[in-house]
Amino acid sequence: MKKTLSILVTLFILASSTSAVRTGSGIMTFDTIPAWGLGPDGKSVLGPTHGSVVIDKTGNIYTSADKGVVVFNPDGKVVRSFVDEEHSSLHDMEIREEDGVEYIYGARNKGGVGIKFEAISGKIVLTIGLTNESGLALTGLKPTAITVAPNGDIFLSDGYASNIIFKYNKKGEYLSHFGKKGDALRDFHTPHGMTLDTRYDPPRLLICDRNHLPIGRLLHYDLDGNFIEEAATRLSMPTSVAIQGDYVSVPSLDGRLYILDKNNSVVSVLGYKADPGESLYKVQQEDWVEGIFSGTHGSYWDKDGNLYVQDWNIDGRIMKLVRVKW
Repeated sequence: MKKTLSILVTLFILASSTSAVRTGSGIMTFDTIPAWGLGPDGKSVLGPTHGSVVIDKTGNIYTSADKGVVVFNPDGKVVRSFVDEEHSSLHDMEIREEDGVEYIYGARNKGGVGIKFEAISGKIVLTIGLTNESGLALTGLKPTAITVAPNGDIFLSDGYASNIIFKYNKKGEYLSHFGKKGDALRDFHTPHGMTLDTRYDPPRLLICDRNHLPIGRLLHYDLDGNFIEEAATRLSMPTSVAIQGDYVSVPSLDGRLYILDKNNSVVSVLGYKADPGESLYKVQQEDWVEGIFSGTHGSYWDKDGNLYVQDWNIDGRIMKLVRVKW
């Protein structure tokens, strides 16, 4: 009898660990999809993740890992990958269609450069980085974020080093730079994530100033590098931003993902972590818990309003969250 009870308890635990979990609130409520993106053996196919997520116009999901870029279809099956040195360690990505071709822009932290490559083939067509024209006494970059203006100008954030944001034209030629490290209103303290905020006309830069004291704020700058405003504060180490319509998803290293509206007010919080201060990166796959994130790092919306979220994680975690239809 005891053996039978033990088996039943074990089965209940296993079933519970693979059951969908509902998270968020109101119109921004989501259900998790257990085991999405895992290989046939039930293990992560990614390896260590410290990167980003983007989605192409066919619905394929690109996520960057230390080893390179892995592409999934919406069902979580790998359709292709770009696993080599040049595509490795992309800390942030943006996707953009130009003349009928989709390109991915990546901030490659390990290599100290920004790259642009064809989404379908992986062919790298542009590399940008530190130039003497900046007049700065820097020996290299540690980029954390990249985004692209409507006219093709490229912004690359040196978030892990100088805290300066560099601006290039579409050919990769240096134009200007702005920002400095500090905790004053217009300073940056780890400008970790960045995107083009299309919720406004004209669009502007939305920047995650991750370690600014008090920790956690979003900033608006115009496309000439001029400060506009603090868009949101006290978001607890925001890592990246992704826009859909009037909403922005903001992963944070506390194991939560915030969703803000056009007024930059928090309307929903996804995920839960009882002790945000405990170890984040080293949570191994056997210790993953459905609906509990470790250190959310990248996110992206699909056309149906579902979210794909990547954790900063030693085994490589990416999750699909399906938006609940009320």
